[in-house]
Amino acid sequence: MRTAYKCRAYPTPQQAAVLNRTFGCVRLVWNKTLAERHRAFHVEGRRTSYKETDAALTAWKRTEDLAFLSEVSSVPLQQTLRHQHTAFANFFAGRARYPRFKNRNSRQSAHYTRSAFRMRDGKLTLAKTDSPLELVWSFSDIDVTTLNPTMVVISRDPDGRWYVTFAVDADTPEPVKPARHDIGVDLGVKDFAVTSDGQRIANPKHLERKARNLARYQRRMARKQPGSNNRRKLKAKIARAHRKVRNARADFLHRLSTNLVRQADLIAIEDLNVAGMVKNRCLAKAISDCGWGEFRRQLEYKSARDGRHLVVVDRWYPSSKTCSNCGHLLAELSLSTRAWTCPACRTRHDRDINAAKNILAAGRAVARDNPGDACGAGVSRQGSSLPQSAVKQETPPVRAGLPLL
Repeated sequence: MRTAYKCRAYPTPQQAAVLNRTFGCVRLVWNKTLAERHRAFHVEGRRTSYKETDAALTAWKRTEDLAFLSEVSSVPLQQTLRHQHTAFANFFAGRARYPRFKNRNSRQSAHYTRSAFRMRDGKLTLAKTDSPLELVWSFSDIDVTTLNPTMVVISRDPDGRWYVTFAVDADTPEPVKPARHDIGVDLGVKDFAVTSDGQRIANPKHLERKARNLARYQRRMARKQPGSNNRRKLKAKIARAHRKVRNARADFLHRLSTNLVRQADLIAIEDLNVAGMVKNRCLAKAISDCGWGEFRRQLEYKSARDGRHLVVVDRWYPSSKTCSNCGHLLAELSLSTRAWTCPACRTRHDRDINAAKNILAAGRAVARDNPGDACGAGVSRQGSSLPQSAVKQETPPVRAGLPLL
């Protein structure tokens, strides 16, 4: 099992200069290779292979203008070519969007494989540097001296903080003890999650609490001269505010996902079309602040790690309109209706709790019919309209060619 450990790093001025130079070369290689790929496709009508980009990088190093690429370690540059090749493979397969050019003001990173770093007695020494990189190890249950990483990622955030990430091939942990409990989760905006047990987890709205300060900082930055020191200071302050929002959201999602995995053997959630929902201009900011996609990602890998079963129910399943007591299906149910009474059995339902109970029932049905499958595509849509298969839940993007820049 692949595991990663991320901690703070404090490079010396000499190390920071080497790493900043590496970041610049990585960014240059990425942007130049991306431009060449784009030109080859639109002008010559052909795709570029990794072997061609590797040969181009070697030729660039021999030129007078790009000879400085040889001053940094070649491993991060080679890794950049591999990452771009994978990005284009994902794009043509419909799994990702078109790769974009890198900006010097965004997050910078460089990937080092085993041939470009040395890890001895818990001290990390990178290529082209003379002394070990100072870092703060914050995992008390892991001995850093026994760490054998396969890759090291050095990154610098826009606010100036440095981080080092260790990728380690670890043994698969033993499954945790059975909880003998199943749970269904209905995600929302007002309440981040409502469980089938009746528990409501309020939405902390991390970005909304910082919105006023962010707006004030951005107004101040708009009045500064471009390229001035004051503008640079305010940009770093805005980046720090966004970092606090990002860390608070990640901490909330990690705590919630860990609690759910610990207390349930089977977790059923709904397959939400987040990309389509954020197109609503009235709710886009609130939905993006929730982090539903990250929450699902955390549930997936934590369930697989601890031996739990995560079932993703089809997004077309009418969980809110179905009575969890008798199964009666309403013809219509507006979003403003938060509670309703079943006309068949006269049971009073809370909209969100009823949806969570139906999601749990659908998840149990999928887990029973397909013990080794956690897709949830077998839960079909009910009512007059025809169900859609799991493969055709979204209109596939057109891949006739690359977008024009």
